[in-house]
Amino acid sequence: MSERSGSSTRRPLPKWVSGAIGFVGLLVVWQMIGWWWNQHGTVPPPTDIIKQMNSDGFEFYWNNAKVTLQEAALGYVYGNLIAMAVALVVVIVPVLEKPLLSLGIAAYCVPIIAIGPILQITFDGQTPKVILAALAVFFTTLVGTVLGLRSADKTSLDVIRAYGGGRTKQVTKVRLKAAQPSVFAALRIAAPAAVLGAIIGEYLGAESGLGVAMINSQQGLMIDRTWAIALVATFIAGMAFLITAMLGKALTPWAPRGYR
Repeated sequence: MSERSGSSTRRPLPKWVSGAIGFVGLLVVWQMIGWWWNQHGTVPPPTDIIKQMNSDGFEFYWNNAKVTLQEAALGYVYGNLIAMAVALVVVIVPVLEKPLLSLGIAAYCVPIIAIGPILQITFDGQTPKVILAALAVFFTTLVGTVLGLRSADKTSLDVIRAYGGGRTKQVTKVRLKAAQPSVFAALRIAAPAAVLGAIIGEYLGAESGLGVAMINSQQGLMIDRTWAIALVATFIAGMAFLITAMLGKALTPWAPRGYR
C-alpha cells in the first residue's frame, strides 16, 4: 500500500491555471514596484494605469487602435501572400532560389526605421505603414513556407514523380499539405510583427494611431497614458498571436505538437 502511495505522482496543473497564477503574480510584483517607484513617476502601478484608461474613455483607445489594426492587417495579408508566392516559386523553379532568398534576406536586414522615411516621402496615406507592416512579416513567412514545402515526405514525392507528375503536381498534391504546420507557425510569429511594423510606421509620420498617441503622450509627459497605450498595443499583438495559433490548431489537428 505504501509503495503504491509512494509511487503515485501529483497531476500537473492545467496550463491555464499556471498561466493565471503567473499573470496574477506579475501584477502583484508590478504593483509593488509601481508603489516603490511612484516618487519618480516612471513606472506607474497597474491601478494608476486603469484609472487613466477609465479617464480617457474607450473611444480614445479604440479610435487609435482601429487605425493601427487596419494598417497591420493589410500589411499582414500582403506581406504573407507575397512571401508564400515567392516560396512557391523557389520550390517550383529551383534556379531562382538563390536570388529570391537573397532578396528576402536583404528585405529582412534593412532596418525598418531607416527605410521608413523614404517610404513616407514616396507614398502618402496609410501606404507607408502598410508596407512597413508587410516587410515585418515577409521574411518570417518566407522561411517558414520554404521549410514547410521542403518537409514533404520523399516517398509521396517519388510516387507523384513515378506517375509522370512534375514539380507543380508535387506542390499541389503533397507539399502544400505538408507545409501547413510550418506555415501556420510562421504566421503566428508574423502576427505581432505586423502590429509592431505599423506602429513604427506611425512613429515616422501619421495623423492617428497608437504610435501617434504614444508619441503625443510622451511629449506631454503623460506617463500613465503612455503605459496604457503600450498595454493596448501589447494586448492587440497578443490577441493576434493567439487567434492565429487557434486557427492553425483547428485547421491542422494532425500537426506535431511543437507546431501547435
